[in-house]
Amino acid sequence: MKITPQEVSHVADLARLHMSQEEIDAMAKQLDDILTYVAKLNELDTGSIVPTTHAISIVNAFREDEVKLSLEREKTLANAPQQNSESFVVPKVI
Repeated sequence: MKITPQEVSHVADLARLHMSQEEIDAMAKQLDDILTYVAKLNELDTGSIVPTTHAISIVNAFREDEVKLSLEREKTLANAPQQNSESFVVPKVI
């Protein structure tokens, strides 16, 4: 697949990128090299390969959820620099 400098220029215009002619030519060559490599990868026979979501087998390392008692409000608010006996008092951020 050949990417032309005109295609690169068109996409750059759509993205509102200002590129010099040298940058357009270099980008066209790089994109063409990438697409040529991808086309080469498409030649591989992957029919016997099982599709996977991860390269290695992973297992969830999280612990099981357990219901536990929460801290009492008074004990929690005792650690706050400012509180109003119902909740934490923090500076207003706008």
